[in-house]
Amino acid sequence: MRIGFIGLGIMGRPMVYNLIKAGHSLRVYDINRKAVEAVEQYGAIASKSVSELAEKSEVFFTMLPNSSHVEEVVLGENGIISHGKENTLLIDTSSISPVVSKRIADTLRKKGIEMVDAPVSGGEDGAISGTLSIMVGGEDKAFKKAFPVLQAVGRDIIHVGSNGAGTTVKLANQIMVNVNMAAMAEAVTFAEMADIDITKMYEAVRGGAAGSAVLDAKIPKIVKRNYQPGGPISINAKDLQNVIDAGKEINAPLPLTTQVLEMFRSLIAHGHERTDHSGLVIYYEKLANFTRDEMK
Repeated sequence: MRIGFIGLGIMGRPMVYNLIKAGHSLRVYDINRKAVEAVEQYGAIASKSVSELAEKSEVFFTMLPNSSHVEEVVLGENGIISHGKENTLLIDTSSISPVVSKRIADTLRKKGIEMVDAPVSGGEDGAISGTLSIMVGGEDKAFKKAFPVLQAVGRDIIHVGSNGAGTTVKLANQIMVNVNMAAMAEAVTFAEMADIDITKMYEAVRGGAAGSAVLDAKIPKIVKRNYQPGGPISINAKDLQNVIDAGKEINAPLPLTTQVLEMFRSLIAHGHERTDHSGLVIYYEKLANFTRDEMK
């Protein structure tokens, strides 16, 4: 298919590569020229503008940081809505507000353009391997059109409901991931202050009820103090703020989410916005005035 892809960050670049590998023709756009050049070497064609990309594509992907960015490239004066053709499809893989996602879908539908919200989980590693979990919201017809394209970038692709349902499920996912991350950081700091070898602790608990994908992915990096972002704190804080905002609409209690968001805000205030969210360990170390001996 002729696919236009907007947003070539940590997740977008490997997704483009996997789409090309699956045989699709890719036009790409990003304000970061170096990111565009990085995917041109795979065979992607650079577009000078969103409007140019929209005119020459039958399916659009967006993988952008937040709601306002998606609104701008989709509904803006030079966006997809003004230059995309009827019966084309937008697949928004960004993690944005369900309210905004529904509004974009309703507006596009009036122009004959279908949309699915299809946020992903699995981080950079999942994007590289093409094994992302994808939660899709949209009409049945749009999901059926999107499914074979999404198979190039994901493994578990689940249609969870109408427009906005995918972004809502992603927010639920982010609650579970980040609260789990905070619990893991608390446990790690507790164990290290008791002079426990974290690698051995991980080996001891991973097979029991405390085991999780979060534990498997992050403990080896925490041991090496490798906090290069697969999921930067700034993005996860944005997601949890979206959880809080959406929770207000339905009167959902979110005490744990609120607490973890405050931890992220503290880390951002100390310059850790680009740190991986496993960097919550740093938050606990600051609370305890404790720094692990890296040679231990």
